[in-house]
Amino acid sequence: MGGLFGVVSKNDCVTDVFFGTDYHSHLGTKRGGMATYCERGFMRSIHNIENSLFRTKFERDVVEMEGKYGIGCISDNEPQPLLIRSVHGSYAIATVGRVDNMDELVNWMLYSSSVHFQEMSSDRINQTELIATLINMKNNFADGIRYAQKKIKGSISILLLTEDGIYAARDAFGRTPLMIAKRKDAFCVASESFSYLNLGYEDYKELGAGEIVYISEKGVKTIYEPNKNMKICAFLWTYFGYPTSSYEGVNVEQMRYNCGKKLAESDGDIDVDIIAGVPDSGMGHAIGYSNVSSTPFARPFIKYTPTWPRSFTPSDQKTRNLIAKMKLIPILNLIKDKKILLIDDSIVRGTQLRETVDFLYKSGAKEVHVRPACPPILYGCKYLNFSRSNNAMDLITRKIIKSIEGDASDMTAQKYTDESSGEYAEMVEKLREEQNFTTLRFQKLDDMLDAIGIGRDKICTYCWTGKE
Repeated sequence: MGGLFGVVSKNDCVTDVFFGTDYHSHLGTKRGGMATYCERGFMRSIHNIENSLFRTKFERDVVEMEGKYGIGCISDNEPQPLLIRSVHGSYAIATVGRVDNMDELVNWMLYSSSVHFQEMSSDRINQTELIATLINMKNNFADGIRYAQKKIKGSISILLLTEDGIYAARDAFGRTPLMIAKRKDAFCVASESFSYLNLGYEDYKELGAGEIVYISEKGVKTIYEPNKNMKICAFLWTYFGYPTSSYEGVNVEQMRYNCGKKLAESDGDIDVDIIAGVPDSGMGHAIGYSNVSSTPFARPFIKYTPTWPRSFTPSDQKTRNLIAKMKLIPILNLIKDKKILLIDDSIVRGTQLRETVDFLYKSGAKEVHVRPACPPILYGCKYLNFSRSNNAMDLITRKIIKSIEGDASDMTAQKYTDESSGEYAEMVEKLREEQNFTTLRFQKLDDMLDAIGIGRDKICTYCWTGKE
């Protein structure tokens, strides 16, 4: 997914940008970057953070950088922020999201104008460079950002640093958040609302869907008002978000408690010894479940994080699975001969959860009942790369559907979105058998949406329904 952080200050902002960006490290896997503006011009640093922490890579850079204005980015893919020289002047730009029609836009620009793109080593074009090119086609930054929002299919939020301040734009449907906070000498803008609290900032405003603002030392000015329609990603609460963050006024940890409560209420009485959550995002859901049931919450295994901070960093699935296994250390006397109800945020490919369940059985568990905190994922994300694949057939649900139907097209998958249908029940049962769970029951879509608690028409549910 990725995260953004920016500061406009009356004093040097480098420390704030450094720590604020670092607080977004849970959102990205590939690159980290910072850019500032000072009297000497733009300064920038980008590092690979696939196998190391953001802080360790940027500690030396912070000493050398300076500036009252700056932006930072944690990225899933391309190196950024980029430094751009344009007809509007020089600027730095960082983005979060996904351009679903990238090939279409690239071909259109290559053949309709004289633009060219720098190709990355993977034969891909830097997505942020594409967005900058769209912005440069209009007469000013604000109009260029709005133009890019209209041309892009997908979801892109933007921070654009100029010599005088920062343009901040939330993506057109508000799938990703952007918050503005204030303190006496500065404003900041962030993807995660908790990222600025320890820096002394207080909430100022949350940008609406498609809203574009300009932040200077004088204040925050709205250039383009929010769009009427919003489709914020539900996985911000279920999976992506850090527990201390809030989106649209709803705290992540509180939502997870609510979600776990809904799971427990639907389950009724179930004969298990403990409720456990898969670290980290499953923990809140499990606590919520335990809070309204007669069964205690426990941690039968612990994630070892000092040398394994992330399980999803490696690019290949085999290595990710190995690291996920290496990180989990069992507490045998909490597992042996126990009936365990295990809650995870979701089931995507199913590989890691299957290995976790096998790990519990090998450690002596008598039963392992699984309760994902969201419905079955049937469609690959087109907006934020949640499922980390463009191919829906990577999803375990599609593989199950293909084994039943001989076909797993989007149209065929629609039959399996109805929680009351026989097709849905058959899919869940076959998935349970394949994964070797004692029982399996998914969260209901209505219950998950109730746990979030904002207008349902404001939440994107494409991964579950296939409907935009």
